[in-house]
Amino acid sequence: MWAVLAVGHNLADHVLGQTDRQAAGKAAPSATDVASGTNPRQGWGACLAHVARYHLVMAALVALAWSALPLELSWPGLVAGLTVSVSTHAFFDRRWPVRWILEHSGSANFAQLKTAGMNGMYLADQALHQTALLVSALLITLV
Repeated sequence: MWAVLAVGHNLADHVLGQTDRQAAGKAAPSATDVASGTNPRQGWGACLAHVARYHLVMAALVALAWSALPLELSWPGLVAGLTVSVSTHAFFDRRWPVRWILEHSGSANFAQLKTAGMNGMYLADQALHQTALLVSALLITLV
């Protein structure tokens, strides 16, 4: 199940699961914008639209795997696993939680890395998504 979710994540996060507008707006506003008076709820619409589209792709791949493979899955497990995926994906895609984790784990410079084809925030975001998907896979298969 983790393999299905990992493939689904890559397909949904990078190809089919978000528009350019969603990608650009899902983390808004910045801390500077909020300090200037911007509503801190700005960006949630784009974020939740992405999360919904992302999970439609994920659900399709899970359904395909469930129909093609001898998987013993339960509806409560699916609900629990997808609930973890939806909530963590929306939370991490606001970006400030990823930055906070890096800044409070001794990796503030990594959060700023944007050179030589590397982007610290993106890499940390993907690592956190993959970890959340492992928890989702365990719930889906064990509950």
